Amino acid sequence: MFSVPSPTPRACARQPARPREGRGGGLDVIKRVAPYAIAGAALIALMIGGWLMWSGPSGRADPNDAEQVAAGARVYTQHCANCHGAKLEGQQPDWRTRLPNGRLPAPPHDEEGHTWHHPDDQLFRLTKLGLVPPLAPEDYESDMPAYKDILSDRDIWAVLAYIKSSWPARIRQRQQIMSERASQ
Repeated sequence: MFSVPSPTPRACARQPARPREGRGGGLDVIKRVAPYAIAGAALIALMIGGWLMWSGPSGRADPNDAEQVAAGARVYTQHCANCHGAKLEGQQPDWRTRLPNGRLPAPPHDEEGHTWHHPDDQLFRLTKLGLVPPLAPEDYESDMPAYKDILSDRDIWAVLAYIKSSWPARIRQRQQIMSERASQ
């Protein structure tokens, strides 16, 4: 029979780990990991920014808040009435017919228009960002500017409250239901 000699206790003793060549301690690890950590943090910041931008604006357009409606009327007169009309009537009576430049005229915001067919957060984004994707097709051209650098979020909500205050109760109710469903 063949027998294997048993190892001596010294041969089984665990040897201390030796550092690998070119792989020092803490500072080298930080130098290797830092670019990935920075890139990861930047990606997270972009994701959070995108979520804040598209997850829905914070605020509310309350057509029953007299103070908000009055503020909205002032902002609307200064920034919106030139295109959408002093009485919310739109740029021209036939607002569904394209202008000579191929663009649609500014629509009315009263009950005759289609503003009330959209939820509040979409109206807010359209006003803040302009008529751009995903609110419009990729190559859509519009005269609707972005107001993000002109109006505060509070001003935009006030304008929307002013517009909504002009609608009959039945339209307000339909638009409110639409807004609530869209925010779920």
